[in-house]
Amino acid sequence: MAADAPRTREKPGAGARSLLLTVLGEFVLPRGGHVWTGTLVTALGTLGVEEKSARQALSRTAAEGLLEPARHGRRVRWSLTGAGDRLLREGTERIYGFMRGPHDWDGRWLVLTAGVPETQRRLRHRLRTRLTWLGLGSPAPGLWVIPDASKAAAVRDVLRELHLDGRAFAWTGPAADIGDTGELIMAAWDLGDVEKRYLRFIERFERVTPGSDLDAFAYQVLLIQEWRRFPFLDPDLPAELLQPGWPGPRAAAVFHDLRNRWHRRAQAAYDAMDAG
Repeated sequence: MAADAPRTREKPGAGARSLLLTVLGEFVLPRGGHVWTGTLVTALGTLGVEEKSARQALSRTAAEGLLEPARHGRRVRWSLTGAGDRLLREGTERIYGFMRGPHDWDGRWLVLTAGVPETQRRLRHRLRTRLTWLGLGSPAPGLWVIPDASKAAAVRDVLRELHLDGRAFAWTGPAADIGDTGELIMAAWDLGDVEKRYLRFIERFERVTPGSDLDAFAYQVLLIQEWRRFPFLDPDLPAELLQPGWPGPRAAAVFHDLRNRWHRRAQAAYDAMDAG
């Protein structure tokens, strides 16, 4: 269906910053990491973000050390910092590599115990965020699992970075014939919710046909905005552990097909904003 450029339904605060990061990763990073304020304000305005909210998102992102400004007369040109460049490259790799194709499973699991006291809530949150990003699930307090032993090195890096390697233990190997693997998976990940999100994603985007380059830009940003959540939600389990008809691969096919189909027109629309 043809449609006018969509408007985001996200709240102006966190939503504006999230959309900004998507625009930076998809359009600014490939162009060397430099962009004028006006270009970003116009781009976010296309997505329904008011100018004040766009400028606030820029300021917050700079305060986090991801962007730095340089004044050129009355204009300001932003550049990605080293931290910003790394964040966006890692995110881009994960977003576009996620569920790119089926993967073989050797039957081994990684099991991790990592105890963080209730009083250290910020550290607990950081650990949960990092492990979830790696695909691990927590079926019980302090216990993390994933059917992918190759994640051991990445988990070790997270624990060292958070100074938790002295309070954690991990094992890899096949599951013993004790307990129900299906119940473990249900306790570790909310796959019922993930399945519903995949189906909504497919329904929202698969029949969209942008009517203009500007529409293609807006829809591509929102497409990526929606898809980027799935690496946090879906552990990308081996097919052997999933129910028949799992919609993840179909949603991934929709994402990559539409992104490739809209890419040229979306980039042309961004270039026009930048030139303006």
